[in-house]
Amino acid sequence: MAQNYPRDRFDSIPHGIERVGAHRAPQRRGARWVALGWAALATAVLTGAGIAGVVIVNDRVDFSEASPSSTPSPVATAEPTVAPDVPVTVLNGTATEGLAATAGETLTAAGIPVSAMANASESDLTETVVYYATADLEGAARGVAQAVPGTDVRLDAKFGEIGTPLVLVLGSDFAEGLGG
Repeated sequence: MAQNYPRDRFDSIPHGIERVGAHRAPQRRGARWVALGWAALATAVLTGAGIAGVVIVNDRVDFSEASPSSTPSPVATAEPTVAPDVPVTVLNGTATEGLAATAGETLTAAGIPVSAMANASESDLTETVVYYATADLEGAARGVAQAVPGTDVRLDAKFGEIGTPLVLVLGSDFAEGLGG
């Protein structure tokens, strides 16, 4: 049973508009490109979040370090000492011949025992550093650094794993200090 309703303003639709229902307007031009752009953006965001999640889960990134813009808090350091029972291995990290022997003589004169003098695996190092294997050797490492001015001190367990708890790696700054 069909009913006839009186005509009103909603019954007159302009020609050229193809509506598929009472509330649908024609699709705007380029709407599919906008939808494709949103889909690409969502894919990129989800992929980035997934990669970051995997990196964090695998402990490959350490976010616990302070940002470069923050002020570092002062770190307590050990007093420089001479440890006669812990010899130092001296490695020449430059192309200058005999640099390890010169540093070894300087350490021996300061009362610091030297176990070996050799060339490092790299010959283009610019910075002279004393590496110590465990935290209890920090004082001894600072004692070595005091005997060789301009030397930095760093904790690095890899040297302890190969049986060298104190290692002095000479850089070009040491050679320049000698006038070489």
